[in-house]
Amino acid sequence: MIRDITLGQYYPGNSWIHRLDPRIKIMATILYVVALFVVDDFIGFAIAFVGLVGVVLISKVPFHFILRGLKPVFLIIAFTFIINLFMIKGEVLVSFWILEITKEGVRTAVFMAVRLVLLIIGSSLLTLTTKPISLTDGIEALLSPFKKLGLPAHELAMMMTIALRFIPTLLEETDKIMKAQQARGADFESGNIMRRAKALIPILVPLFISAFRIAQDLAMAMEARCYGGNIKRTRMNGMKLKSRDLAASILFLLFLGLIIAQRILM
Repeated sequence: MIRDITLGQYYPGNSWIHRLDPRIKIMATILYVVALFVVDDFIGFAIAFVGLVGVVLISKVPFHFILRGLKPVFLIIAFTFIINLFMIKGEVLVSFWILEITKEGVRTAVFMAVRLVLLIIGSSLLTLTTKPISLTDGIEALLSPFKKLGLPAHELAMMMTIALRFIPTLLEETDKIMKAQQARGADFESGNIMRRAKALIPILVPLFISAFRIAQDLAMAMEARCYGGNIKRTRMNGMKLKSRDLAASILFLLFLGLIIAQRILM
């Protein structure tokens, strides 16, 4: 389960999506997330799904690798589905004891589950197709206009990128700690949910110690290389918008316009 989390991981490739400017991908991801909250019917979700499948096919990231990232959040999706299924009032379809399943509840439950799945897959594509250093440069470039207001754009971009990059590292450390404790007789798989949760508590202390150690090693490495975020830095490979970035922007705006038009007309 731990190894199934794909958020923060980069999938090496040389596809058209991989070569796009990171600023374009970041803005497209943000607007895609906003579009998912604008959609209010299943036709809009169908359009969003078709567009997402097209991007996945172009990126050449395997579908099974992307779907694997849904396993760790399956409980959250299932919990959201159940809550909406029983809590929404309306036309009763099934009734037992004090619980009622309504027509509106079924629609809302499916609606929210589909939205969460598309949201997770769409967001994970950003990190899967963008190198961490490119992601840092893209975030910093987008935040640079706010420097005049005193916003530390470079430091914020570095912090966000390190946080994303540390997710796979911490997951790997968690997997190592769990295997080490299982070799000593620990049981993380049997029993009910509460028992499994209690069994995970002993993992927290070594995990926190490992996280602080990794953070200290990273800080020492940055200091040894005389890193300074407030210094005006140059880049070996500057970011320049190319024809493929313009084409991708036009295609995405058309896709976004289709979702908005469907929302207005339907």
